[in-house]
Formats: sequence, structure tokens, C-alpha cells
Amino acid sequence: MTRSGPEGPTGAGVAVVIAAKNEADRIGTTVTAARTLPGVDLVVVVDDGSSDRTTDLALEAGARVFGHSRNRGKGAAMETGAEGVRLVEEREAAEGAPGVPRHLLFLDADLGATAKNAAPLVEPVLEGAADMTIALFPATRMRLGGHGFVVRLAREGVRRTTGWEPEQPLNGQRCLTRAAFDAARPLAPGFGVETGLTIDVLHGGFRVVEVEVPLEHRATGTDVRAQLHRAHQFVDVARALAARELRPTLHRTWQGVTERTRGTGRELSRKLGHIARKNR
Repeated sequence: MTRSGPEGPTGAGVAVVIAAKNEADRIGTTVTAARTLPGVDLVVVVDDGSSDRTTDLALEAGARVFGHSRNRGKGAAMETGAEGVRLVEEREAAEGAPGVPRHLLFLDADLGATAKNAAPLVEPVLEGAADMTIALFPATRMRLGGHGFVVRLAREGVRRTTGWEPEQPLNGQRCLTRAAFDAARPLAPGFGVETGLTIDVLHGGFRVVEVEVPLEHRATGTDVRAQLHRAHQFVDVARALAARELRPTLHRTWQGVTERTRGTGRELSRKLGHIARKNR
């Protein structure tokens, strides 16, 4: 589905943002592959509290690295990455390099060499045909990353709040204009970030489209650790949805309180005026 909305700036480059925790085995390959994508001239890795060599290997592969001293979750890492891109652009501007803010391409750290296949995500944004693209892993492949009750929760929540039903609402591979990203801030924390991002971008009137892209990352698995991961996902997605579904209700409630307060104030003013006239 595509929604009409503000278009991003023309001539913008693309910055890849990769949130990573303990991804030493794949981060170097992922960064190297991401740097080959069309329009990409900057790769930023956010080391979200790793205890391995994720930072060192990302630097060796050519990424700019920003780090969290402790794990703060995916949403916070994405915010840090976008801020890192902004800081790089500020330095470039100070050194006399003119330019417009880069579009942001978020990729998972474990994509490895398949990250080079993310070009279909970038193209609609570079061409001004979409404000945000979301990856669809090919329909003939197993859909990774919590396909089941968490996906159904996110899909139904997005449909309920926006009228649009995404096929793969938890997919973290996304490219979006800076304007669309800024409109969605602050991002939902943790694993609720994708669900919240989709809702907030659509509510901002921006155009969103899903694009089939041949990317691969590690399957979540079915062991106890994987089930705990899905439970954490479920809680984060539910929180993101609850916060966004409450917004219209809270807005209407506040409007009602304001109107009642105004009415009470007007009535009180009339009564006080009447008393004042009687005591003249």
C-alpha cells in the first residue's frame, strides 16, 4: 500500500544504520556489503552494549561506530544511529561540504553478505516514490523473526490504528526519508520499534510501501531462549500499540476536560459578575 504525503529532498544520499549486539561473527561482512549499495556513502554501526569485538570489526570494515555502555534495546540504538548520522553531517557542513540530510536505511547486523541485496529498499526512496519502504522476505522462503502470535498482534494493531495491514510488520529492514523518521520520533522502545514506526509514519501522512527483497538473517529458533525472545517481543509490541491506541482517546478526553473547564469558568465569571453588581 502507498499513502500520499510529503516527499523527501532530492539529491540526498543514503546512510545505513545498523544496531548490533555481540555480532562479531557477521558485522564485518554486513558492513562491507552495505557499503556497496546505491547511494550509500556512510555506514553507522551502533554497538548496543556488546561484550565481543563487534566495534573493532565494524571499524575495520569501514563503519562509523557509536556505542552504548550497556544494552538499551533496538529502539534506542536506532535513535542513536540517526543522531550519529546527524553529527557526521554537521561536521561535513562545518568542513564546507554542502548537502541535504541523508535518507536512513536500517539493516540488521546479521544479514552478512546478503545486505548487498537491499537495493530495492533504497530505490523508491531515492526516486521520491515512497517515504518509507519495508522489506518483504520472499514469499517462497520461511518468514523469519517471530512469525506467529507476535506478527499477528503487530499486523492487527497496525490495521486497527491506521487502516493498513502490512504483510510483515516486524521486518526491521527499512529505508525512509529523514522527514518521515523525524515525524516518528521518539521511537517506541525495544522490539516495539517497527510497529510504532509504521503507525507513526502513516499517521504523519507519509507514503509507505512493502518491497520484496532477497535478504537473509538468522532464524530465531524454537528453544527456550527463542521463546523468551518472542515473549519479550510480544510485550514490547503490545506496549507500542497501547501507547498509540491511547493517543486519540487521551486527546478526546483532554478536549472534553478543556471544554468543561472553559464552560465552568464562563459560568463562574457570570455568577461573580452578578454578585458584584448586586453589591454595588
